[in-house]
Amino acid sequence: MTDAPIDTATPAPNGAEPIQGQPAGPGFRILAQYVRDLSFENPKAPESLRLEGKPAIDLGVEMNAMGRKDGLFEVDLKLSVRASTDAGAMFQVELVYGGLFQLMGVSEKDVEPMLLIECPRYLFPFAREIIARATSDGGFVPPFLMDPIDFGAIYAQRGRQMAAEAPAQV
Repeated sequence: MTDAPIDTATPAPNGAEPIQGQPAGPGFRILAQYVRDLSFENPKAPESLRLEGKPAIDLGVEMNAMGRKDGLFEVDLKLSVRASTDAGAMFQVELVYGGLFQLMGVSEKDVEPMLLIECPRYLFPFAREIIARATSDGGFVPPFLMDPIDFGAIYAQRGRQMAAEAPAQV
């Protein structure tokens, strides 16, 4: 008789022993990932598909995290891409890609960096693929492939901005 496999899709309660085969120590589990919002616009099709030259790309990246009453965390990665040439807009894609995470063994001071650096780093390849597929389905060959994003640098820059904007303490 063999042992039944462990259901790793069911979250262990906070403070529970690590699941067999999972590393001990701080980390997270992804319980779900999903497209919260997706928009693709190709306003000048089919002419935009025949434009020559390399388009100017305007890229926006936002990360947001929210705790839930059940002790889990929702993390959203918002990516926006606008491509244009001198002849006008080629395409615009906006994607909010989310994940539901359970943190394990993470100290209080490390929760925010885990949620705003490591969790988006995990979500990014899936979001990148969705954007590539949307631009390909929109007729653009080759599809738009986003370069990797340094979420640690974005988090550090955000921290510096908040510190600069905070009023001086008396």
